[in-house]
Amino acid sequence: MNIALAKTGSGRAVENIFTAARDRLPGTGKVADVRRQAFDAFERAGLPHRRLEDWKYTDLRALMREVLPLAAAPDASALKRSEAALAELKAVDACRLVLIDGTLAPSLSNLGVLEAGVRVQTLREMLEDSTNTARADLLESGTASGSMIALNAAMATDGAVITVADGTVLAKPLHIVHVATRSSAASYTRSFLKLGNAAQATLLESFVAAGDAKSYQVNDALVVSLGDQAHLQHVRLMADGADAANITTAIFTVGAKARLTTFNMTSGGGLSRYQGYLTFAGEGSEVTANGVNLLNGRQHADTTLFLDHAVPNCASREIFRSVVDDRAHSVFQGRIIVQPKAQKTDAKMMTRALLLSDEAEADNKPELEIFADDVTCGHGATTGALDESLLFYLRARGLSEKEAQALLIQAFVGEAIESIASDAVREVAISTAQRWLAARG
Repeated sequence: MNIALAKTGSGRAVENIFTAARDRLPGTGKVADVRRQAFDAFERAGLPHRRLEDWKYTDLRALMREVLPLAAAPDASALKRSEAALAELKAVDACRLVLIDGTLAPSLSNLGVLEAGVRVQTLREMLEDSTNTARADLLESGTASGSMIALNAAMATDGAVITVADGTVLAKPLHIVHVATRSSAASYTRSFLKLGNAAQATLLESFVAAGDAKSYQVNDALVVSLGDQAHLQHVRLMADGADAANITTAIFTVGAKARLTTFNMTSGGGLSRYQGYLTFAGEGSEVTANGVNLLNGRQHADTTLFLDHAVPNCASREIFRSVVDDRAHSVFQGRIIVQPKAQKTDAKMMTRALLLSDEAEADNKPELEIFADDVTCGHGATTGALDESLLFYLRARGLSEKEAQALLIQAFVGEAIESIASDAVREVAISTAQRWLAARG
């Protein structure tokens, strides 16, 4: 018996968005087939909701409700407004790749300063290369699953594809900047970084908005592969518009004797979810995954990390801090999975939330799934308010209440921020936190 599923009005609207965008999406043949399959997977599942365990605190059917149409390609006005937005970013000496509304903008990027051993291509040109039929694999998501990464695969318009050769040690960071200029529109980007054996690099990501961009959506994916003995410092700073929605999926595969340090700070956006999938693919590797949520108003920010210890003799550390004011809502979910063969695993996770108002909310959900017996694992979670005795001590020495709170907040998030090894990139993160603190009422 054949069963036909009737589409709701929302389902028909999303189908219309995909149909309208199809001519603008790069790739034909097998690439187009993969897009269609991915969109069908999204349609079957729909927006994630609270009945899905991994999304129980972030119900997109209630919080986001709909998928917006694809943003138009950037024109001269978008380029001008993006240039103004870039000027407001703290300067950092880096190779900058600028994506405007989901499209790489060469005129605002500085690819001319690329160091030897680095190659940058655009996702669009690779998907449109009809001589390379294997490029449809760029739209496959591997260990990541779910309707939002499927929607990204269906709708991705562009991104940076970066390859760092074996043994290359980059002196300057690679900086991917996402700029939104269109209101009530959605952008879809997918970027890749392949770090060769014994290579070293720093990758900085920034999400910002042109001044007049309102109520937009960002769906981004980042796929990173670390070769054996490679070392990557990854920093993501999300400061989107106050009423924007940002859903980002990051997928990391870590080779043998490699080191990955990743840091995410969310201080913007009305609704956001950063979901990271980190897999150990070789023995003797180390991963440090830290993050900070700085929230106020009615912001809702979700950080969800899945760390898969699939091989023996690896170590991981997770430190997460959230500062929540007004009626904002912070979510942290951290799941560490130790597979049966992953003996000698050393994994620890700690999350702390600081609530600055009676209506602020923080949900912390650390999890361990251990299927091996010779391991050292642990997790913890705390939630509390600012220490009144410390506030009194600082105010007794002439500081205002706001200044005293700012000092204590900076100390609270400092442990996570200090994990950033690059002095220049750490200063950018500190500057982002200071702007949030200065904007508090």
